[in-house]
Amino acid sequence: MKLGRILNKKLNTAISDMGHGDILIICDAGFPIPTDEQRIDLALEKDVPTIERVLELVLSDFCYEKVLVAEELKAFNRPLYDEVERICARCPVSTLPYPEFMASLPRAAKYIVRTGAFNPYGNIALTSAVDAPRWFSKPGLVVPEAYKGRV
Repeated sequence: MKLGRILNKKLNTAISDMGHGDILIICDAGFPIPTDEQRIDLALEKDVPTIERVLELVLSDFCYEKVLVAEELKAFNRPLYDEVERICARCPVSTLPYPEFMASLPRAAKYIVRTGAFNPYGNIALTSAVDAPRWFSKPGLVVPEAYKGRV
């Protein structure tokens, strides 16, 4: 039996399928998901599971290099924004105006994980990274400047 924490088959498959630069969105219950191929629906009822719980679980098995949320999350839902910053300690959380977030990211995402969260502006876009210490561990490799802080 699998040893990792994630038991959901589709979520495990999605994480394994992510390549460098691909986008995974963890969203609230009301997020419009463009296609069924992108959808990983974990929602059971109001606030089950929460965004924070799903984010922590996904990040236990996912290497990311960028976190993007709507500016409105920081302005109108500071408790969730602060939790996203705490959970996503690997890199700074960037913001984008909500209309731009919604215009570009749903279609750009490879997968979208729907939670049961009733949490305003509760949508987090994660950009997949390479695990630099593992990629640049062979003798003789030169670590590019962009990866030096990660090795």
